[in-house]
Amino acid sequence: MTERERIQMNTTMTLAYRDHQSGLCKHSFFKVNNRQLSEDLVQDTFMKTWNYLIKGGKIDTMKAFLYHALNCLIIDEYRKRKTTSLDTLLDNGFSLGSDDSEHLVDVLDGKSAFLLIAHLPEKYQKVMRMRFTQNLSLSEMSLVTGETKNALAVQIHRGLEKLKLLYNFV
Repeated sequence: MTERERIQMNTTMTLAYRDHQSGLCKHSFFKVNNRQLSEDLVQDTFMKTWNYLIKGGKIDTMKAFLYHALNCLIIDEYRKRKTTSLDTLLDNGFSLGSDDSEHLVDVLDGKSAFLLIAHLPEKYQKVMRMRFTQNLSLSEMSLVTGETKNALAVQIHRGLEKLKLLYNFV
């Protein structure tokens, strides 16, 4: 690049900055709603334009080129993953603790109900254990016991009713 080309490029960029900087800032601020970020994006736009010209690129319409470059930078900013500090989250009311007490109560209730199966009549104990301990389907239980699926479903239903009575009694 000759001295004359460098001076011409400096003049072109200075005029472009003077003519379009405020409009680019307004456009950027409208898109990102952050004054500092919008000014940084406009500065990056002019730096990218400068680098493009240094590499020998040709620009027909400076204003259109600048707005296109700025819009690409704004899109890149939108696509960035936003990181939030822990202090900001805590200030906004985020808490780190978790309450597992309800889950614990459910587990303990399930264990106590499971222990009550032993107090059911023998024919209900058998189907309840197959269904809820071994997780067998009605079809699988039918193959094992030789009874119909309908009969097994009735036994499970009656066993659950008796188990509810025992659970509420205890």
